[in-house]
Amino acid sequence: MNSHTLQKLAAFTSNPQGGNPAGVWIGETLPEPREMQRIAAEVGFSETAFVAPGTGSIRTVRYYSPEAEVPFCGHATIATGVALGKKSGSGTYQFETTIGTIPVDVSEDKGEMKATLTSVEPKFELASDTLLKDALCALGWSSDDLDTKIPPARAFGGNWHLVLAVKSKQRLDDLNYDFEKLKKIMLDDDLTTLQLIWRENDELIHSRNPFPVGGVVDDSATGAAAVALGGYLREAKIINAPKDINILQGEIMGRPSQLNLSIPKVGGIKVSGTAVQLTD
Repeated sequence: MNSHTLQKLAAFTSNPQGGNPAGVWIGETLPEPREMQRIAAEVGFSETAFVAPGTGSIRTVRYYSPEAEVPFCGHATIATGVALGKKSGSGTYQFETTIGTIPVDVSEDKGEMKATLTSVEPKFELASDTLLKDALCALGWSSDDLDTKIPPARAFGGNWHLVLAVKSKQRLDDLNYDFEKLKKIMLDDDLTTLQLIWRENDELIHSRNPFPVGGVVDDSATGAAAVALGGYLREAKIINAPKDINILQGEIMGRPSQLNLSIPKVGGIKVSGTAVQLTD
């Protein structure tokens, strides 16, 4: 019998009404893929993390949305880090994922657990004219809405995201896109989310993240997209590293989230956050 626990937490917040909910399954051995898919669909959050074994600093981790397995999920990683910290204490955990090893540092401050993940090596490529045209069409946006200081790009920090920066918060807030059209574009281009951003200043970015390939209209906190964005900003020399940036997400949805991004001169990008237990 594989004894296990299944927790529900909201990541990137200390308020159960904020952040991004994630399931965290911890057991001695991982269930079969079909069973993990069933559990994730039953939990119903944008992602559920499955973790084994139940003890030790090295854990095998898999991520599932209600519709499919995903290579990496930032907010579920933060939620898992906090859950492990409460169960096994502070320290550095190594998450063995399908994209490689993700170090997760867990610490306690004033009774609150905080987790910091370090991404795999980020990379980016400028978006093709066809991808940009199709994405803007699905969003109902025009090229005039875009901030030319941050060119449209495909960015990777564990999975691929399309980064589109806009000139105004009003444009970011007014999001009403064609779900099926955008889903097809993203599946064809191997995109996990769209990272839609408005840069208020050098240290503060507002973000929204359509995630139709996972069955989610608008994700409230997306750590994987945050590290991909940080890598793109550094590699494209849009910012000077090292740099710390706060990302606010989920505001318009009523689930405010704060992602603390730390961009070193070289190597993986770090994103930090807290997580809080949810009750049914």
